[in-house]
Amino acid sequence: MYYENKLVALQRIFGSKDLSLEGTVLRVAGRRYPIIDDVIVLLDTSQYTPYVISRLGAVPAGGDARPSFAEDIQFTFGAEWQKFGQVMFEHKEEFEQYFDLVDDNLLSGCVCDLGCGIGRWSYFIADKCREAVLIDFSDAIFVARRNLKNADNALFFMADLTSLPFASGFADFIFCLGVLHHLPVPALEQVRKLGKYADSLLIYLYYALDNRPWYFRMLLPPITVARSLLSRIRSHMFRSLFSWLGAVLIYRPLVLVGGLCKKLGINMHIPLAEGYAGKGIERIRQDVYDRFFTRIEQRVSKSEIMKLRDTYRTITVSDNIPYWHFLCKK
Repeated sequence: MYYENKLVALQRIFGSKDLSLEGTVLRVAGRRYPIIDDVIVLLDTSQYTPYVISRLGAVPAGGDARPSFAEDIQFTFGAEWQKFGQVMFEHKEEFEQYFDLVDDNLLSGCVCDLGCGIGRWSYFIADKCREAVLIDFSDAIFVARRNLKNADNALFFMADLTSLPFASGFADFIFCLGVLHHLPVPALEQVRKLGKYADSLLIYLYYALDNRPWYFRMLLPPITVARSLLSRIRSHMFRSLFSWLGAVLIYRPLVLVGGLCKKLGINMHIPLAEGYAGKGIERIRQDVYDRFFTRIEQRVSKSEIMKLRDTYRTITVSDNIPYWHFLCKK
């Protein structure tokens, strides 16, 4: 059993010594959580995916549906990360961009990757931390388990990010990158609530284009309409084709124009050009998929982020791409 040598860590994460393994079930203070492919499933039964149900067989009815949970978002991210399940070479550069505010001391203890997807960020830190706690509410968590198959210090949980059954302060450091803006609850309020679990957090939310020319913001309404329509289509074939067309006909041409404008120092004025320069077509496809098939998209400005000082002692916003990732410390 994968977790036999991790019971002490699990006791600390759950804040309970009343914890034991019973075959493929983790028992914690009277609660029983199934384990599938080394992933501990913490979701309410009403939130189980078809894959989880198929693996468990009969599932008790009458689960507690939560307003913070969106089944279509769960489906989209599960489908997205199974389709784009490999850690790509571009992810290394992106990791370094996101973690420019983070020193190695923050990565040495219990580090939580909240909304981990395929574990592409944990992949680069697992050998630095005492424990890597990976959490996702979609089937992507099973892909993350495969990508971190050689990391014996990693723990995998399928859970609702807004209702974790974990102890206060269970982690030394939490990072949550590109996740909270897709939830049906206010993203910044969730950032405040996450302070319960760790003293330091690295967060990335879609920014409100507040450092871009006005015409960038003019593009958002039609994109929002397109996304609201396209996100209803669940055909894997359609989504695959659309991600190809979007990458080849929209993203790639703008990146090429941005490359030409970079010589004039005006590439920041070309939509998509700065963020996707140097990225391969498969990496761009993944973002097209993410952008157009995810119904919920919240955006925040730098000034709104700074209001988190009502909860955290310091808020440090990086001036580097991706805008605006920021570090919170209590």
